[in-house]
Amino acid sequence: MACRDIVEISAEELPTLDYISGLVHDDGAGAITTFSGTTRDTFEDKAVIELEYEAYIPMAKKVLKELVLEARDKWHLKHVAVYHRTGIVPVGKVSVVVAASSKHRADSMDAARYLIDELKFRCPIWKREVYQDGSEWKGACHGCKKH
Repeated sequence: MACRDIVEISAEELPTLDYISGLVHDDGAGAITTFSGTTRDTFEDKAVIELEYEAYIPMAKKVLKELVLEARDKWHLKHVAVYHRTGIVPVGKVSVVVAASSKHRADSMDAARYLIDELKFRCPIWKREVYQDGSEWKGACHGCKKH
C-alpha cells in the first residue's frame, strides 16, 4: 500500500481518534501513535472559557505538508494524518490531532511529537484564549502575535 498523507484544517468538529487511527492503519505497521490537543479549563491559574482559532488556510496546509515531508525524511512512516480545527473550541473539545503509523513504535512516536511541536511553532494558525476576565491572542510562525 502506498504511503498516505492527510492534512485538513476545518471549522467542523474533528473526526474521532478511532476514525483518524483507521486512516493511518496499515497491516505492515506495528505502531500507530496519536496525539490530540484539547481545550483545558485553566491556563496559568486563569479560568479558560474557550479557545478560538484562526488560520491562513492555504499557507497553513502548505506548512503542514512540508512538516509531514520533513517527518518522512527523519523516520520510516507508513501513513500520516494531521487535522486542525478553526473557530470556537470549547473546554474539553479537540482542536488538533496528529496520527502516524510505522513499522516500529519509536518512529511513529518521534514523528507525532515532532509534528505537533513544529505545527505549534511554524504553522500560521492563531489561538485566542478566552478567560473569565479577558482574552489573549497567541500566534505561531516563530512566535508572531495576532493583534
